[in-house]
Amino acid sequence: MRISHEAIYQALYVQGRGALRRELTACLRTGRVLRVPRARTRKQGRPFVSPEIMISQRPAEVADRAVPGHWEGDLIVGLGSSAIGTLVERTTRFTLLLHLPRMAGHGQEVRVKNGPALAGHGAEAVRDAITRAIVTLPEQLRRSLTWDQGAELAQHARLKIDAGLQVYFCDPHSPWQRGTNENTNGLLRQYFPKGTDLSVHKPDDLEAVALALNTRPRKTLGWKTPAETLDELLRVSDTQGVATTG
Repeated sequence: MRISHEAIYQALYVQGRGALRRELTACLRTGRVLRVPRARTRKQGRPFVSPEIMISQRPAEVADRAVPGHWEGDLIVGLGSSAIGTLVERTTRFTLLLHLPRMAGHGQEVRVKNGPALAGHGAEAVRDAITRAIVTLPEQLRRSLTWDQGAELAQHARLKIDAGLQVYFCDPHSPWQRGTNENTNGLLRQYFPKGTDLSVHKPDDLEAVALALNTRPRKTLGWKTPAETLDELLRVSDTQGVATTG
């Protein structure tokens, strides 16, 4: 007899009762009480996503993590549609957090159709936040960004011009295609729990959390920190650049 992995997961979630259920939930980093399977009904993609910028067209160097400068991004959303943007570099796991404050009038004015996203994470706000973060980095760290098909990245064409960053989109309902970012978002939930108002966190708060993650040793990096790994790659790149021009 063969049993699928999905049946095993469902059994763990369904059979837990009372104290056992609470113990199981406490051991899960996600804190979920229901199983969320990967299989989803596939819907038509967003109109701003065209075939040439799908993840299938992404260069091979992105997948093998051999070249730094390729990022994965997403939003973590909290109470009242508050949000924080997350960017993670695939090779080093270096993390940047984007401050997305609510706009004036949020919760007070009636939402205007096709008007500005007062929650603070509309397409323009996210585009500008990514640009501000990315342009502070050396050019060799600004190669590509992989995102899901959320409407917050509808202005990807302008982002490419402003930040010099090629954008690729995952297939619909395929979060594992940006697994590095998904894993990082799970770690971030320890600092920004689900169901809390994320708008209370100021830029300094986000910098402190990003610093905590970037100075946290990772097994996948040989127990080096993302910050150390990034510094080493930049030093090697600078040395090669000097040797080439020397």
